[in-house]
Amino acid sequence: MATPAQNAAPRTAANAAENVAENVAENVAENVAENVAENAPGIPARSEASQTPQDATPELAAFREETRAWLTQHCPAEMRRPMTSEDDVCWGGRQFKFSSAAQQQWLQTMAARGWTVPSWPTAYGGGGLSGEQAKILALEMRSLQCRAPLQSFGIWMLGPALLKFGSEAQKLEHLPKIARGEIRWCQGYSEPNAGSDLASLATKAEDCGDHFIVNGQKIWTSYADQADWIFCLVRTDSAKKHTGISFVLFDMASAGVSTRPILLISGKSPFCETFFDNVRVDKANLIGQQGAGWDVAKHLLAHEREMIGSIGDRAAAKPLGQQAVAAIGLDASGRLADPMLRAQIAEFEADEAAFRLAMERAGDLGRARQGHPAMSSMLKYYGAELNKRRWELMMAVGGANALEWESERSRSGAVARTWLRTKANSIEGGTSEVQLNIIAKRILELPN
Repeated sequence: MATPAQNAAPRTAANAAENVAENVAENVAENVAENVAENAPGIPARSEASQTPQDATPELAAFREETRAWLTQHCPAEMRRPMTSEDDVCWGGRQFKFSSAAQQQWLQTMAARGWTVPSWPTAYGGGGLSGEQAKILALEMRSLQCRAPLQSFGIWMLGPALLKFGSEAQKLEHLPKIARGEIRWCQGYSEPNAGSDLASLATKAEDCGDHFIVNGQKIWTSYADQADWIFCLVRTDSAKKHTGISFVLFDMASAGVSTRPILLISGKSPFCETFFDNVRVDKANLIGQQGAGWDVAKHLLAHEREMIGSIGDRAAAKPLGQQAVAAIGLDASGRLADPMLRAQIAEFEADEAAFRLAMERAGDLGRARQGHPAMSSMLKYYGAELNKRRWELMMAVGGANALEWESERSRSGAVARTWLRTKANSIEGGTSEVQLNIIAKRILELPN
């Protein structure tokens, strides 16, 4: 999730559509949307209960009952409470410190069952569930307010790429560790002069027989200072733009790797600059063929956009309307006392519900092999803009109190800092302008 491009050389939306977005559309229709739906336990649960739908077969109905009973028995009570801070998010990895015994227990229990990645094959640490079963699991977790046991770029992005392009040895080496939360991954894509025009990347990998020597720099590398391994785009042929790119994996503890955090206007940041100085990368960690990394990259980009888009359906601890009532109060008619804000929140919550259904529909279409190649761009655009609206309204609900920056009462300015952070949602993973270009060309089929 590392593509904000403020420091990159000027690029146009047309460049991006030509160099990145249009290529993404070539080969992801059949499996991108379904990945989000089938791995929905990676998306935090909402607070309201779900109405139990009617299942298509008696076997699915029985699976739903068994799943509900198992989750009720095994999900710790603490893991069914709303998350209140970043400490409540389980990222896994060698450096991760569990915030509680319940958090560790929930991860281990779900990983043992394969339900951190329910639709992955069991041989790779997954649950081996069908698309319909994985959807039921996600709905039951939502209904019971179960937290996601594990958040992971390995699950959201690298995993799908390895499943499609990795060798059997690479799958067996990396996928089970991702599923168990043992290794935390970061993404080495954007560079100071290669943001939206990602294929202009210059980080060089010199072919030294059984290994590469990597030199260069990445920027906007999310959580690079906390990650264990990186999946990285490198240039193995300077004479060719797209076909000179390769996709490699390596340990962030390797000699020659260093990181430097980038401070954002929110006062906090997950982003880093990442530097490679003669880093040795064994060729066993080359994914796909040398020079064919662009195919892996665009497949992964589509999954990243689906992941970023899903923030549009990431509810807070309480629905926005309830938070507004607590902060502002009711009028004599029992309605939110501020009529303008009341209308804005009603409109937002209707759009939020519609987006949730759109995400579900995208998953259903993907499983039926009917998904549109540009669906990921549509979901990424709308999800990012919706999340920005959510936090604009959160600021309006809080009034002057929401502007507090360091007080204990405001949890160190959590609302204000998150509101500022959401401004990057429409940049990272491909700007909103780029996504609109893709939608116009690929979905609406408008002329250039």
